[in-house]
Amino acid sequence: MMWVVALAFFPQPLWATQVHAEPEGLYSHQLGHGFFAISMGVLIYWLRGRRLIRHKGWRYLQYSALLFILWNVDAVLVHLLENRNDIFIKFSEGTLHAYLQPYAGQEWLAWIFFLGKMDHLLCVPATFFLYLALREMRRSPLRFSPQDDIRS
Repeated sequence: MMWVVALAFFPQPLWATQVHAEPEGLYSHQLGHGFFAISMGVLIYWLRGRRLIRHKGWRYLQYSALLFILWNVDAVLVHLLENRNDIFIKFSEGTLHAYLQPYAGQEWLAWIFFLGKMDHLLCVPATFFLYLALREMRRSPLRFSPQDDIRS
């Protein structure tokens, strides 16, 4: 309880930024996005192949996986744009007050970059559908018989 009181009355700054060490950190991070996207694609394939999406909980899980795929593709695109030196002039890079200025003729890429940075518009609904899927599966614990695996 003292820990909560200490945090409440003596707050410290928390810098919620993530910087990847060049270049290995970014490569492994991008590979992680790719692996996650492929895994979600395999999950959708498996759910559809077993016809589990007839049930609401599994259908919600499919929607969640699809949104996570889109989120990962978006994140990979944004990371690629972020690390190109021919698109933006970077100011105060690596700080909380950094900003980017596009080179002349690259403004359309800046719009794609800034829209892509709003990845929470994909990740939050994906997490919400995951919640709905788990809630539905908990409420109606359907047991599947081996006949469900038979392909017609």
